[in-house]
Amino acid sequence: MANYALRVPESLFEYARGVAEEEKVSMNQFFVTAIAEKVSALKTESYFRERLARGEDAAFDAWLDASPASPPEAGDEMPR
Repeated sequence: MANYALRVPESLFEYARGVAEEEKVSMNQFFVTAIAEKVSALKTESYFRERLARGEDAAFDAWLDASPASPPEAGDEMPR
């Protein structure tokens, strides 16, 4: 496990402390979870950008054309 000294503005630190207390977790666990959530969001964005770059409009159109033309199931209708 690595250590990293983190400088946090006092106002943000106090807010984080309050949230950690509300969640009943340590400040360490709160910061590690927050970092993990941010990394996950960035990795997800990167994944979808890569998928977009590999996509082909013609292949998507062919996939749509092969889909059955049936009405939506009950509850899946578009709102009016």
